[in-house]
Amino acid sequence: MKLICLLLSLAVSFCFAQNNFQTPFEKGNGNQTVTYEEMNAYYQNLAKKFPTIQYIKKGEDDNGKPIYVVIYNPFPGKDIDQLRKEKAILFINNGIHPGEPDGIDATMLLMRDLAIKKVKTPQNFIVAAISAYNVSGMLNRGSLSRANQNGPEAYGFRGNARNYDLNRDFIKADSKNARSFQEIYHWLKPDVFIDNHVSNGADYQYTFTYISTFKERLGAILGAYFYNQYQLKNLEDLKKIGYESTPYVNIHGDVPEVGFAAFEDSPRYSTGYTTLFNSLGTVPETHMLKPYDKRVDATYKYMLVNLQNLDQDYKIIKKLRVENLKQYQAGKHYGIRWKIDSTKYSTMDFKGFEGKYKASEVSGKPRLYYDRNKPFTKKIKLFTTAVPTGYITIPKYYIIPQSQYLVIEEFKRNRIQMISIKKDSIIAVESYKINDFKTVKNPYEGHYLHYETTVEKSDKKLTFFAGDYIIPTNQEGVKYIIETLEPEALDSFFNWNFFDGILAQKEYYSAYIFEDTAAELLKKDKNLKNKWEAKKDSDKKFAEDGEAQLDWIYKNSSYFEEKTFRQYPIYRVL
Repeated sequence: MKLICLLLSLAVSFCFAQNNFQTPFEKGNGNQTVTYEEMNAYYQNLAKKFPTIQYIKKGEDDNGKPIYVVIYNPFPGKDIDQLRKEKAILFINNGIHPGEPDGIDATMLLMRDLAIKKVKTPQNFIVAAISAYNVSGMLNRGSLSRANQNGPEAYGFRGNARNYDLNRDFIKADSKNARSFQEIYHWLKPDVFIDNHVSNGADYQYTFTYISTFKERLGAILGAYFYNQYQLKNLEDLKKIGYESTPYVNIHGDVPEVGFAAFEDSPRYSTGYTTLFNSLGTVPETHMLKPYDKRVDATYKYMLVNLQNLDQDYKIIKKLRVENLKQYQAGKHYGIRWKIDSTKYSTMDFKGFEGKYKASEVSGKPRLYYDRNKPFTKKIKLFTTAVPTGYITIPKYYIIPQSQYLVIEEFKRNRIQMISIKKDSIIAVESYKINDFKTVKNPYEGHYLHYETTVEKSDKKLTFFAGDYIIPTNQEGVKYIIETLEPEALDSFFNWNFFDGILAQKEYYSAYIFEDTAAELLKKDKNLKNKWEAKKDSDKKFAEDGEAQLDWIYKNSSYFEEKTFRQYPIYRVL
């Protein structure tokens, strides 16, 4: 009798708690997402009622509004640094693209269910989530900007207050949002990271798709575990509770059954950034054409299976994150550019809709459409293995002159260990000259981004000054250091225009004066003259261009003393 009364009492308490803490999404019609004000009020109330919930201002949007972190922590201690020694940390990001609000509503449900113990209390980790990352985008609310999306009725806008796509800003950190994220990330140092999104692209049967972070950048040890064990278990468990899934359908303008490759989430993206610090990262991409309530539910359930599997595997994950660092020791090779290996693939039974063509009612030209009355299951190829197209040898140290204070500021925010040189010193270094690069024709996220950068190497002994910085690579942030400081890396600081000052000459000559000087140089310097003659013989265009010849003589003479021209101002100690 006592047991029955106890069960009834618990059931009444649970129902009361559930009714009392319904989210705005639950109170709506299934096609409505919470507003910024409603979200903050809800979490603040939840934090007042439950000691396991904290709601903390932890950063700032470009519009000056606060970014909040909600934490579920069932343990007596609240100090993150202390908790991290014994427990794991799951970190969730929401609303980076506020027109994709599934994660905002799903995380509110998850935190509530953890607080009222509808979900089993974690024994071995805490959950921290940015409630809404792009606050200004969330406040810029409308109903039309996501032209290809099925709900909700109203939602936020992709760009933030300065019109940045924040999921291209993680490594360059132009926005207050990205700087806040970096500070939050290094405060938490999470073991597992989830960034909730909604897809674009083809039509197919799945509600839930996902991007597992690029395993080559994650590293062989963690990559193998993540792909073959942890993520595989997540997806198997997700299927058991109602959602089959597919890797993110990385094609646009074609049909999925041709097969597709893994998406390379380079460090400009959230999971590409967190991978640099050995967090296991996933981007859930619910399908934009599925009903909103189903998308929220799928997002919720993917986070739920992560809770269960992290609780089981937290010791393995923490151990492998440490072991993974052993791959990145001085003297070892590091791949800095990658391409998908088309000779290696796995297969999956893909559930799609038949793609057909018909005449466009707009242009009369053939247009693609998907026939939902003709679903299919076909075996397709997945290309998830990449090979490096460029290597560097990891140095023991990098040296950053104090004049490169923008880089130093980035390193400090990212908790990179730096040693200040105490007195002027001559140091043997490997030096780079920028040999070649290309630049996009139109601005991309506030930058004229460089790409296909190449360098020439040379060994030098240079004087460095008191206050310059030595950066040891034997530290947790080694991949961040390499990916930002190696010019040839896809998202290097060089490619993001941190060093564009070195790409322009500062001194020139007046042609009418230097003509006579050049003639004298050719008379006196036989070696210079021979090289000039050879250049003319091998290059007809050069032989017919007087200005180009004069400029060549200038740049190959002692008058061209611009040691800074294309000289990359970061140095390597091998």
